[in-house]
Amino acid sequence: MEKNKVLRMDNVGIVVESLDNAISFFEEIGLKLEGRATIEGNWAGRVTGLGSQNVEIAMMVTPDGHSRIELSRFLTPPTISDHRTAPVNSLGYLRVMFAVTDIDELVSRLTKRGAQLVGEIVQYENSYRLCYIRGDEGILIGFAEQLGNK
Repeated sequence: MEKNKVLRMDNVGIVVESLDNAISFFEEIGLKLEGRATIEGNWAGRVTGLGSQNVEIAMMVTPDGHSRIELSRFLTPPTISDHRTAPVNSLGYLRVMFAVTDIDELVSRLTKRGAQLVGEIVQYENSYRLCYIRGDEGILIGFAEQLGNK
């Protein structure tokens, strides 16, 4: 009997206050809106353990079509905790990392629309340039630009 195994990672979920603002932010990075829907009822609450719920979701997909971010806005029950401004050494979700082609241009464009560079853009050996930013709603995002063989 073959052992059960993971086939792939489908998505990362992020809860937001404004779905429209979060969609716009991730579109600015280069993701595309794949779909938007409302999820409600007891069946969904049985998955999350929240009971009856009403949630607006938007699925964002990377240009290569392999990775997705599911943005969720809870209408009911209301959100009860906020981890958006936690420092990078906090327990739990840290960040989503994206491979990019021009880290300086992207960071410049995002800071003009209100994103904040967490530390600075640094170079790791001769391999990568890396940084963290806080985008809309304080969402922590990492960028990595591969050096050399692009």
